[in-house]
Amino acid sequence: MSFERDSLAAAIAAHGPVVRVLVAASAGSAPRDPGTAMLVWEDGQSGTIGGGALEHEAVRAARGMLVAGRRTAQRRLPLGPALRQCCGGAVTLVWERFDDVSLPGTLPNARPLGPAGDMPAPVARKLAAMRPGTAPALLDGWLIEAAIPEARPLWVWGAGHVGRAVVSVMAPLQGRVITWIDLALDCFPAPFPEGVTAIPAAAPAALMPRAPQQADHLILTRDHDLDLALCHAALLHGFASCGLIGSATKWARFRSRLAALGHSNALISRIACPIGDTSLGRDPQAIAVGVAAALLKGGNETMTRDRAV
Repeated sequence: MSFERDSLAAAIAAHGPVVRVLVAASAGSAPRDPGTAMLVWEDGQSGTIGGGALEHEAVRAARGMLVAGRRTAQRRLPLGPALRQCCGGAVTLVWERFDDVSLPGTLPNARPLGPAGDMPAPVARKLAAMRPGTAPALLDGWLIEAAIPEARPLWVWGAGHVGRAVVSVMAPLQGRVITWIDLALDCFPAPFPEGVTAIPAAAPAALMPRAPQQADHLILTRDHDLDLALCHAALLHGFASCGLIGSATKWARFRSRLAALGHSNALISRIACPIGDTSLGRDPQAIAVGVAAALLKGGNETMTRDRAV
C-alpha cells in the first residue's frame, strides 16, 4: 500500500487514529521497496511491509504510539542483528499517527517529522524535483514523498471463468485501474471486486474507442464472433497490449479473418494468443496467474510463454 489519502481517511473514519508505517529507505536485501506502507489501528491493519519479524515489530511500535499519543517516530532496523532475519539488509521505517484533524494533503508532499516550522530550502528544492514514483526522501528532519505514478488501465472483456479469475488476481494489485465489460449486469459476480468498474454493454465492441490507447486489453468472452469484433476494434483503436483467450487453431483462423478486414500481419501479431503460461495448465486460475505475471512484466511481449500451443 502506497500513500493513498482516501484509503487513509477511510481507515480513520472506520477505526479512529491510524498509524501509517512507511519503508522510507532500504539497503541490501529487504522484503519491500522504499515507498511501501501499511496502516495500523488499535485492533487491525491493512497492507504489508513484508511480514515476518520486521512487520511484527512495526505493528508493535505503531500500537505503542497509539496508546502513548506520539505523532511520529523513525528508526533504522538492521534485519539480521536487530530482528534475526536472514535478509541481510536494513530498512528505515517512519511511523506517523494520523486522525481526522491531522490528515495530510495529497502527494507530492513534504512534512516535518519533528516540531513544525518553515520548510527548509533544500527540502523545497527536493520536493520540486521529485518525479512520480520516486522513492521517499528524509532530509533535514522532513519526510518528502513523490506523487504516485498514474495507474495503468486494464480493460477485461468478458466475465466468465477466466475473466473472473484474472480480475480476482489483478484487482488487489496497485498501479492498475480495471474496467470490466460484459453483455449484462448479471454476468458479473456478486460481491463485486472493490475498485473495479463494471460496464454492461449489449454491443461491447462499440466501447473500444472509450478505452485509453495506453490500456492493456484481455479479450475473454464466450463468443468467438464477439472476440473477433473486439480484436478488430482494438487494432483500429490502438493499445499498449492485447491478449486473446483461445487455442493456436482459433488464432490461425482469427489471423486470416483479421487480415481480410485489412489489418497487416505486423499489426495482427501485436495480439497475443493463446495467453498465459501453458506449462501451468488450462485451469482458469492457472491462466490468470500466467496472464498476471505477463502484465506485471510488461504486457503483450510476455503475454504468453508458449504461442505454439
